[in-house]
Amino acid sequence: MQLAQIKFNTFESISDEDCQQRIITAKNKLGKNLVILGHHYQHESVYRHADYTGDSLKLSRVVESLDAKYIVFLGVHFMAEVANILSRPDQLTILPDLAAGCSMADMANLSKVERSYRELSKVLSFDEVVTPVTYINSAADLKAFCGEHGGIVCTSTNATKIIEWSFKQRAKVLFFPDQNLGRWSGHKMGIPLDEMPVWDPDLPLGGLTEAEIKKAKIFLWKGHCAVHQMFRLQNIERFRQEHPDGKVISHPECPFEVCAHSDYVGSTEYILKTVTESPKGTKWLVGTELNLVNRLANQMKAEDKLVQFMSHVICECSTMARIDPQHLAWCLENIVNNEPVNIIKVPEDEAKLAKLTLDRMLQVS
Repeated sequence: MQLAQIKFNTFESISDEDCQQRIITAKNKLGKNLVILGHHYQHESVYRHADYTGDSLKLSRVVESLDAKYIVFLGVHFMAEVANILSRPDQLTILPDLAAGCSMADMANLSKVERSYRELSKVLSFDEVVTPVTYINSAADLKAFCGEHGGIVCTSTNATKIIEWSFKQRAKVLFFPDQNLGRWSGHKMGIPLDEMPVWDPDLPLGGLTEAEIKKAKIFLWKGHCAVHQMFRLQNIERFRQEHPDGKVISHPECPFEVCAHSDYVGSTEYILKTVTESPKGTKWLVGTELNLVNRLANQMKAEDKLVQFMSHVICECSTMARIDPQHLAWCLENIVNNEPVNIIKVPEDEAKLAKLTLDRMLQVS
C-alpha cells in the first residue's frame, strides 16, 4: 500500500543521534533493494552509512555492477547524474538534497560552452581540430555536448591518459571546467604553459588572439574548485620548515605552483593509498577537502603518522556538506514508504550522448 510522502520539515528538528538510528533502521528494512554510494568528501556522519566509498571514477565503475533498485548518492548533483546515466532503466538514483551542487561545475554551462564552440569555429574548424574534454565534475548536458562533438569525460585519476587519447583524435583540446587539472595534466605531458592559455567564455575569442588560438594545444576553461584554489605555496613552505622530513601530497585541482612544489600529486584515491601505504611515523601535508583529510588523520594515528590539512583556513566543500543525517534519514524513510523523493533522471536523448563519453572514458581507463 502506497503511503503519503513524508515532508522534510518534519526532520529538521531531529537530532543527528536520532537520525543515525533511523538511517540504520531504514537500511535494514530495505536490505538488498538499497545501495548507498559515498564520495570521500562527505562528512563522517553520513559517510559511515555508505556501502561503497570512493572518488568519481571508482564510484562510476561501481554503478554498472549494482543490482539494487535504489541507488542513494552521498555526493553532489553531477555524481548522481552519472549514476543515473550508467545504471539500468529500472533503477532509481536519489540525491538526498537537490541543493547539493558543485561551484566548479556551475562555472561552465551549456550556453557558454556552445558559445565557445562558435567563437573557436571563427578561427579553426572545431569538429576537425578540437576534442572537447569535460571533467566529470560537470552537468550531464556538457557531457552530452562532448558526446555530440567526438569528445570524452575525464576524472582526476585519468585526466592525462584521457588527454593523450584526445590528441590522437585531433590536434587540440578544449578542457573544462577546471583549469588547474587541465594545466597540471598537460604539464605532465610536457606541454609548455604558453601553449595552454586560459579560455574566458565571457570574452570574444575567449580573450585570446587568433595567433594564440592557433598556437594553443589545450584551451583551459576559466574555472576552478573553490576549496582547492585556497591552498597556497606558503602553506607548503611553513610545513617544510616545521617538518623537514615531511611529505606534501596534493590534488591536481590545486593551483599549479602548489602541485609543482608537492612531492606527490593525484586523485583522492591516490592520496589515500599513498599516505596509507607510507612507513609508520611519516608526516604529511595534504591539499584536498577537509573531511577526507580529517578522516585520514584519525585513521593514521594508530601508525604514528601526522596528517595535516594544507590550509590554516578551515573550509569544507559547502555543497557536499548539504548531505546531512536529516536529509539521508528523510530520503530513506520515503523509500521505505514507497514514496521515493529527489529522483535524479537525465533526459533520454541527453543521457544517450553523455553515456557515449562516459563509456569512452571507462574504456580508455
